[in-house]
Amino acid sequence: MLYSRLIKNRSVVIVFVLFCTSVSIQAAKPNIIIIMVDDMGFAGPSIEPYGNPHYQTPGMDQLAREGLRFSDFHSSGNVCSPTRAGLVTGRYQQRVGVEAVIHPLPGHPEHLKGLHEEEVTFAELFKAAGYATGIVGKWHLGYPEETPEYHPQNHGFDYFRGYHSGNIDYINHWGDHYEHDWWHGKKETEEEGYTTHLINKYALEFIDQNKDKPFCLYVAHESPHSPVQGPNDPIQRGPGMTKRITPHEEAMKQMILEMDKGVAQIRDKVVELGLDKNTFILFFSDNGDAPKTATGSPKFRGHKGSLYEGGHRVPAIAWWPGKIAPDSQTEALGISIDVMPTILAIADIEPLNDRPLDGVDLSPAIFDQQTMPPRPLYWASLSNGGQRSEAMRYEPWKLVVNHPGAREGTYENEKVELYRLDRDPGEQNDLALEEPEQTSIMLKALKAWLTDVTETATLQPGGWIESGLTSEQTGVMFKEFRDVRQNSY
Repeated sequence: MLYSRLIKNRSVVIVFVLFCTSVSIQAAKPNIIIIMVDDMGFAGPSIEPYGNPHYQTPGMDQLAREGLRFSDFHSSGNVCSPTRAGLVTGRYQQRVGVEAVIHPLPGHPEHLKGLHEEEVTFAELFKAAGYATGIVGKWHLGYPEETPEYHPQNHGFDYFRGYHSGNIDYINHWGDHYEHDWWHGKKETEEEGYTTHLINKYALEFIDQNKDKPFCLYVAHESPHSPVQGPNDPIQRGPGMTKRITPHEEAMKQMILEMDKGVAQIRDKVVELGLDKNTFILFFSDNGDAPKTATGSPKFRGHKGSLYEGGHRVPAIAWWPGKIAPDSQTEALGISIDVMPTILAIADIEPLNDRPLDGVDLSPAIFDQQTMPPRPLYWASLSNGGQRSEAMRYEPWKLVVNHPGAREGTYENEKVELYRLDRDPGEQNDLALEEPEQTSIMLKALKAWLTDVTETATLQPGGWIESGLTSEQTGVMFKEFRDVRQNSY
């Protein structure tokens, strides 16, 4: 078991962590709640600076009015699994070896990857410091049915109610791997209920069960990820069903409002239990919006899967009454790998020295409205079809590198673009030819970072170059796989 391994292999460090966090053992340790929604673009909440014009989000808006809004917060990935790997480890997901969506298709180059036991999650450190730890909702860091070490309960989370795959039917809980995928711990569980309602229910249950001790809860919503289904919509995935319906505005609105109710319920539960003065909540999204989901901002170019701003600039709201100035806003640059160092600092827990974090503690910006020191941020994307792209941000400058027509998994056909976001947030005016020195400096830094994270990455099975597959071949394989699974029931 991973927790036992952590204690055995790092006993001196863990004892030090326990000592540091037990000096004031009788004092109330702060509770931590991380709420990450799925595929919500920058314009998801209705409150400014996000400003969704299609519907109101009273739960998110209240959290924002009572707390702090980020205007320049980013996910470390532009799709699901990579951001999650970076979030739970505080390190660029490339170091974890999870640089793409962990694909549901057996035989796909990215299918067998996941979170290995040598990684250290925030849940492990909070657990070692005496916290109750839980995850409710989407895991998507490996399929434990095939590789048991990938299960969230092997990574410090004592409580798990949710699913392993990339998305499930909201009604019958069939995953995108075309198997039933709803679990209580390590037990597959048939349970009726709209997925968002179940996530809301079990988040509240966890808080109730642990109200008398410090807890760290990670709520990973499915909404507004596809399939697009409101609470009263029909099943879309299962025996005899092979197509998803076209997204439509009313169903998307229902999905987001049900999730928004859950945000409000968590906030209200914390207040009801008298825990609000000792609970930090952080809300954000795992990447930008999928096209036609009504949460993307017209200010930004691109969507989920893109390394333009629309693919990774996301809403983020921090809440802690009495600690965070209400109705405040920060322009501080933040990224999801900052979450782990931030919550560790809030709880006065030291990270482990043999797994240095890439993220930084955002507490000065959150609690004191301080300006954060300049730093570079990096992104590297690998699509389901094996296409790569990279990006770097430093101050107002944004470098984007695409590889049009490259072979799967390679960095061929480098096309470099440069933007100045303070003047051109929509990334419409490519300055690469006008600013060759800036372009060269950033491209060199980006390649040095990419070399570093690649050389230090945890070894993972599979890979595009190793498999020799093409995107066309994997597309045909997935269609055949889906048809076989559908017809076998």
